[in-house]
Amino acid sequence: MSELTITVLQITLAVLSLLLLPCAYRILVGPSPADRLQAVETTTTLLIGIVILLMLVQDSAFVLDIGIALAAFSFIATLGIARYLAEGRVF
Repeated sequence: MSELTITVLQITLAVLSLLLLPCAYRILVGPSPADRLQAVETTTTLLIGIVILLMLVQDSAFVLDIGIALAAFSFIATLGIARYLAEGRVF
């Protein structure tokens, strides 16, 4: 990879990392459980993006598996939490 590409990836990693701060604030202070759920979902999406960018920077395909697993677990957790908020039960 060229030096410019690596620099752009590192800047993007820094921006995604900084975007985690407002999400953390919304998780802690969120006025409703639905707002907190949305913030958790946004946080996991940012984390998946960070993992994918790290894969590109490190040139390691193994890290991609971690991103895929995080996406799958996030999806299942979001379904469970949304059902709990809507119906009061998980299963």
